[in-house]
Amino acid sequence: MDATTRTALLRRGFALEYTTLAWNVVGIVVLALAAISAKSVVLAGFGLDSLIEIGASTVVIWELSGTGEDRQRRALKLIGVGFGLLAVYLMVQSTWALATGYHPRHSPLGIAWTAITAVVMFALAAGKARTGAALDNPVLKTEGRVTLIDGLLAAAVLLGLVLNAAVGWWWADPAAGYVLVYYAIREVREIFSGEH
Repeated sequence: MDATTRTALLRRGFALEYTTLAWNVVGIVVLALAAISAKSVVLAGFGLDSLIEIGASTVVIWELSGTGEDRQRRALKLIGVGFGLLAVYLMVQSTWALATGYHPRHSPLGIAWTAITAVVMFALAAGKARTGAALDNPVLKTEGRVTLIDGLLAAAVLLGLVLNAAVGWWWADPAAGYVLVYYAIREVREIFSGEH
């Protein structure tokens, strides 16, 4: 690949990460407001997922600005640790909510935000996958999968929120938290086993 093509691909990679970063910074504020208002475990967990995505984007920006396999390995491990912490938090919170029969309120703001977020994350994930493959950059490709998972998680959270609002299935909120736990653990396992 010539230097001009590589420079263009790196610029695209940076643009995708900065867009992800900006979206998730706004998302933390929106999700915090929605989670507090509805007292929703899954919205709080998705807000933490957005925080991890901010960390992951920052790590990828750091990695794209340098080179070396050691830097890539360190970047991937930092992303993995963030997902591990998310899994532990959500497992505890979802289990507590189900065990105590805690009923979250409805969240129109949470429903709207997660619906839009799913679409945005799927588009960003596709761009990162293509750019990461073209650059042969395992960190950008992995973060693209993280963004795809973020889109899937947004869809799962949306389903839980809609079921709670539409038919009163209060348990759908913490149950959606377990979906996030599953994907977070899967991502940690893939990162630390070197399957990226």
